[in-house]
Amino acid sequence: MHTSSIHIPILILFACLVGCGSGEPLRVASIQLGRSLNADGTVAGHTTSFARGDTVYVSIVTTGLGSATIGVRWMYGGRVVGAPKKQVSYRDVAATEFHLQSESGFPPGDYTVEAFVDGQAVGTRTFRVDNRR
Repeated sequence: MHTSSIHIPILILFACLVGCGSGEPLRVASIQLGRSLNADGTVAGHTTSFARGDTVYVSIVTTGLGSATIGVRWMYGGRVVGAPKKQVSYRDVAATEFHLQSESGFPPGDYTVEAFVDGQAVGTRTFRVDNRR
């Protein structure tokens, strides 16, 4: 066997490994809460305090390479008030945004948003709605 014929499979394997990225699956880097978003889908101005008429944004920031279903479960008073999901496919750091709105305004009190990746809980954030504004 020629030496060059041994190198070709090694070069092809190396090219695949480099071209396919790190191979690290998606993992959550942070869960952000706020009243508005940046252009990249991350939260601008993080907060855990909201007015009744605010839109509440949560951004699930992930790293890695792969596809997954990212979802959140919004809770108030022990009840689920929303549970949206999004199918995503990322190659690097990315943000998946969800938001909660109420035309008539949110009841004051404590709320929770729990994040999931492929059905597995990855973190929870609590926030408060008060009567201001």
